[in-house]
Amino acid sequence: MQAYKTIAECGTAFYEIQKSKFYTYTAPVADEAAAREFVQGIKKKHFDARHNCSAWVLGDDSSQQKSNDDGEPGGTAGNPILEAIKQHGLTNVVVVVTRYFGGIKLGAGGLIRAYNHAASLGLDASPLVEVKPFCMVSAEMDYTLLGTIENWVRNNSIRTNGTDYTDRVTVNLLIEPQNVDATKAALIDLTAGQCHITVNEAKFMKVPIENS
Repeated sequence: MQAYKTIAECGTAFYEIQKSKFYTYTAPVADEAAAREFVQGIKKKHFDARHNCSAWVLGDDSSQQKSNDDGEPGGTAGNPILEAIKQHGLTNVVVVVTRYFGGIKLGAGGLIRAYNHAASLGLDASPLVEVKPFCMVSAEMDYTLLGTIENWVRNNSIRTNGTDYTDRVTVNLLIEPQNVDATKAALIDLTAGQCHITVNEAKFMKVPIENS
């Protein structure tokens, strides 16, 4: 299981240079069909624009990549957008940059820089998440031990998935697979072996992170 970084929700940005206006739209997508649908939606929104250029990166290994210049000179639009996605280290994301020509030609180099910058602005405006595997480690114990475990969880900034209260109490922790053994050892030590631990199979979960 491989962790990856993507955007949590759609983002937008605006950039103007030499009277050309660039509108950027970003979206998290799970597959190529969703990416194409998003691109088509933006094209309908900006049907009067000369260019709706796009790129996407898909797969937890970023193996699926595609870009479209949509009428701009070859390599001056789609690829710079794609490079912006890769520079941000993102996958499962699509970016569309719509351009309204302002009457002043930017030249190939100017277009490359403008599309890359516009795409980067849109990605910077999009909240980020890391999608990574977590195992739920559940520790069942007497209520007398709960305070000790809660303090340990709080002091170590461990993610939780709620607490179950029955005749005994069960604390559910979200632990990265490589830290499961150390977590089990710590729980046993903290409770002097007076807890029952179960570990569920790892599943991918989204963890919010700050844009850099």
